[in-house]
Amino acid sequence: MSRSTILRRIAGLTAAAMLAGCVSVNDTLNSFSEIQVEQAPGLTAQDDGMSADSDFVALAFSGGGTRAAAFAYGILSEMQETAIPGKKGISAFDEIRFLSGVSGGSVTAAYFGLKGARGFSDFKQHFLVRNGEEYMRTSKLDPVNLLRAASGGVNSREGFGRWLDENLFKGATFADLYRNKQITTWINASDIYNRTPFTFEPETFRALCSDLNRLPVAEAVAASAAVPIVFSPIVLEAYGPRCSYEPPAWLTTAAYNTEASASLRAYARALRNYRDPEKMRYVKLLDGAVTDNFGLTGISIARGRAQTRHAPFSEEEAVALERMVFIVSNAGRELDGDWANEVAGPGGLELVSAIADTAMASATREGFDAFKAAMESWQQDLIAYRCSLSSAEVRKFGGDPRKWNCRNLKLYVAELRFDQLDSQMEAKLNQVPTRLKLPGEQVDLSIEAGRLALRQHPVFRNFLRSYEGISSKGKRRISPD
Repeated sequence: MSRSTILRRIAGLTAAAMLAGCVSVNDTLNSFSEIQVEQAPGLTAQDDGMSADSDFVALAFSGGGTRAAAFAYGILSEMQETAIPGKKGISAFDEIRFLSGVSGGSVTAAYFGLKGARGFSDFKQHFLVRNGEEYMRTSKLDPVNLLRAASGGVNSREGFGRWLDENLFKGATFADLYRNKQITTWINASDIYNRTPFTFEPETFRALCSDLNRLPVAEAVAASAAVPIVFSPIVLEAYGPRCSYEPPAWLTTAAYNTEASASLRAYARALRNYRDPEKMRYVKLLDGAVTDNFGLTGISIARGRAQTRHAPFSEEEAVALERMVFIVSNAGRELDGDWANEVAGPGGLELVSAIADTAMASATREGFDAFKAAMESWQQDLIAYRCSLSSAEVRKFGGDPRKWNCRNLKLYVAELRFDQLDSQMEAKLNQVPTRLKLPGEQVDLSIEAGRLALRQHPVFRNFLRSYEGISSKGKRRISPD
């Protein structure tokens, strides 16, 4: 054997040994539970009730690191300062009933859902201007980090998850999150085996034989933000048939109904896989943006699994409802890099990043269009249900048949993006990196962008104008601009 061959083998063995010692493998973060998960508020599988009166305002926050978290914070801040015409002392902020967050946006959603309006004001000082990468490995030149990246992920969940728990969530669990009865909060990751969104909600954990109430909120947010390569997959254990589990009726329907949506069928298949130990013992989670950068799929699934036209609203809520508002925060940037102006490239990590960005951007656009269509269909179903009620039923569900108009139900869907702002601000925002640590001026820029995007969006302005309308012969007349 030649000396060069020996040296190559030694080098190979050394690299393998280093790689084995550098692998970031996460322990499972959920525990087995025979006890059925306490029913959470909101879009859940059993009662599917949502907190709503005449208005239902829902927000979905995209990924994008601290930039996305700050953009979402700006939107919430603007809502807090936007009074509802004719409702003394009530702001648009007070009407929020549902939040869904992905990656960086999940930090804002979880904190607001946990703290509510009173405790949310300190979010900037506790997160946005802090170094969320304090416990993370971030060097691109460290050879050990390169080995970790090749083995599945540079960082384990302890880095960001521990930082979040110590500095923001302070040990809070989903049981604490569910104490906020006014707002339903969903945190979204990606199940990379089933290739579906993974929403931290009770039905999913019932199928896993695990208790979501005991899970720390910080762990779910860390899973939602687990960018591939930067983090190794977050691991849940599927305890399969170890607990009694009665599949809900919609699960059987989804399996055999050829008209069920593809997303509903995929979610139903994932739940069945969680019950089959031959297929799945462990659920591997990564950044929610991999499958759904807005966290909207879960809402469409909740609607798809509904067994009545009014669900996920109750009969009383369906009668009382006058407005449904869905505001989607899109903190995505334009692609960067110079390779589009050169013959060569992209290559290496830049190529991997470009492929991932292309896939996610395409899925995001299509997902939003599908979401709008699903919400319009839901609006029509609600109107059909309301108009099918007798006067006695309207009275039973809290309405006044003499004044109530079954068709008076408006839908507002808005996507807030950087390209809706002036070109100078957009250019600056496109320079803000997707990191968990940003300079103060970039944080302030992102917050102000969220404020402006909401303030000037025509759909949100039309929502506010709808309060200025007056009733005339059972119809709604909106005042002109």
